[in-house]
Amino acid sequence: MGKILSLIILVLDILAIIKIVQSGASTGEKVLWVILVLVLPVVGLILWALLGPGGPAKK
Repeated sequence: MGKILSLIILVLDILAIIKIVQSGASTGEKVLWVILVLVLPVVGLILWALLGPGGPAKK
């Protein structure tokens, strides 16, 4: 179960990084978001989904 959850988190992090790079955010914001997702995979992913470019907090 742990391996499957880890794989799901890895795939979601990779997708998040792709979306971050493709976003219209400034280069500095992109770099900060990518670092956050890489350093804190689960927390960074959740924060990016909520607060990142295109997240519900920005609408």
